[in-house]
Amino acid sequence: MNDYPIHIDVKTHYLKQESDPESGRYVFAYTITITNDGDQPVMLLSRYWYICDANEKVQEVHGEGVVGQQPRLTPGESFQYTSGAMLETAIGTMEGHYQFITDAGDIFTTDIPAFTLADPSVLH
Repeated sequence: MNDYPIHIDVKTHYLKQESDPESGRYVFAYTITITNDGDQPVMLLSRYWYICDANEKVQEVHGEGVVGQQPRLTPGESFQYTSGAMLETAIGTMEGHYQFITDAGDIFTTDIPAFTLADPSVLH
């Protein structure tokens, strides 16, 4: 449930040079921009990812912050990071949520809608 205006933008990229399709290794990078569209500062506490490949193999990732950081975003401020995921198939999806805390101590969750990870060569 997102009751605080946080905007999440996702861009994905297939890393062909790090992938090995014959071995069932498909590597993807994703860049996420988190923007605080609210009127008070917030700090990102934790993340949760649900990653599913075309064989319906699921990976779940829980952890503090993102890429080792727990960024604090003032109103209008953005934080961008790049991370990665590895699948056994050429296509899959990721979705999840971030948990934030306001300076007043209110904790809330912002959903990250599902997005696709895909080797572009399988989409044609």
